[in-house]
Amino acid sequence: MASTAAQPADSHLKRSLSHGQMTMIVLGSALGTGLFLGSGSAITLTGPAIILSYAIGSMIAAVIGGAAGEMAVRYPVRGGFGSIATRYLSPYAGFLTRWAYWTATCIITGLELVAVSSYLTYWWPQLPLWVGIVAFGLLILALNIRSVKHFGATEFLLSSVKVFALVAFILVGLCLIFFGVPGHEATGTANLVNDGGFMPNGFDSVWLSLAIVMFSFGGIEMISISAAEAQDPARSVRTSAKAMMWRLATFYVLSMFIVASLVPWQTAAALDGTIATSPFVMVFAEVGVPAAASITNFVVLVAALSAANANLYASSRLMHSMAGDRMAPHALAQVSSTGIPVRAMMVSLSGIVLAVILAVVLPTAAFGVMITLVMVCALTVWVLILLAYIAFKRIEGNSSAFRLWGGRLTAGAAILALFAIWVALFRLNNNVLPATVGVVYFVLLTILYFAIIKHQLTVDEEAFSEARQAAGHTEG
Repeated sequence: MASTAAQPADSHLKRSLSHGQMTMIVLGSALGTGLFLGSGSAITLTGPAIILSYAIGSMIAAVIGGAAGEMAVRYPVRGGFGSIATRYLSPYAGFLTRWAYWTATCIITGLELVAVSSYLTYWWPQLPLWVGIVAFGLLILALNIRSVKHFGATEFLLSSVKVFALVAFILVGLCLIFFGVPGHEATGTANLVNDGGFMPNGFDSVWLSLAIVMFSFGGIEMISISAAEAQDPARSVRTSAKAMMWRLATFYVLSMFIVASLVPWQTAAALDGTIATSPFVMVFAEVGVPAAASITNFVVLVAALSAANANLYASSRLMHSMAGDRMAPHALAQVSSTGIPVRAMMVSLSGIVLAVILAVVLPTAAFGVMITLVMVCALTVWVLILLAYIAFKRIEGNSSAFRLWGGRLTAGAAILALFAIWVALFRLNNNVLPATVGVVYFVLLTILYFAIIKHQLTVDEEAFSEARQAAGHTEG
């Protein structure tokens, strides 16, 4: 970790998260608007082949999460993969990784609240978009500012609601497809090949859709950040990584299979651009249960709120880490008596402020612009995580109790896939301008680093030694 000064006594985070809470924090971040709402845009591009898109996305995400998890088991250090990138790549790589991730999590926090406010218009159509953003922004601030223990418990509850709802969705959906329910005959899988076949727009559409689909997996790297506050880092990270990899793949692929089977893809595609509606609402409405649409709308609202809650947590921890390492104003490294980095959290509310501004001045385009900005940051972070992992494996070998299958070879293949998605991001309609803005942002960060930050950074081996000791009593 990069630092040139000793950390004050009141700048240390507390290890209060159980491994169950860590698993739900990761799921809470990853299972959000990208799945419940963003899938409509991806279906527009691919048709039923959305199943293949999410299968490919799940494999890439599993590699990224596995690499971050293996490094976090070895070093559950404050700053997570950003600190590890500093050590194994360079201080510049660590700086870029951490600022990119902080920016992404800030924007995602605001974006998820845009979705929450949009879902509210299902019941109150006249409600201004900014009102819901402000109201729920204050709510997640209250949830995060108390203590990490209370945050962990709350996020466990919120994530549990949507995980159980997804399980119910999958079970009901499979029954509708293969067995039918009273009043509804089994639909079968004919919709997978109707209207032009399984891949009506060709494989090129699957490739392009990955620029949208991968947004759904944002948060898989959360495991590395939360490791610094885990009660039992080695066990928690190992358990959470395995659970995350299998559950996400199962949830995403099965969910898309059900949506594509039950809803004609052209019907689902018609939802594209309607941010107050989700393909999932249509599927649950097929059951015929009274108020099914309202129940589903509530579930996807909770999903978005949970993701916003988890991302505010992540952004505040990363800013706290960067401030302690002289990558941001040092005053932001201070924590409260309960171990909460309150000052860093206040700065991390900037994504919510951006969402409010866009909701007022550019309400129809705000959602798409924010997704593109997030993807520019996320793709950069993921590539740097995998590059750091390759360097980590070259030096550390198989020293971690949790290992990514395939090691450096698998990580290298994932890097190539991410570069292909980078190209797809610029190929999508209306994406060139916001994607270019994201690139310019990284140019400005680079100038800032070499002009001001570079001479302040070194690798703090003591911090890595402490993290190693924290993991050592359970690893192996």
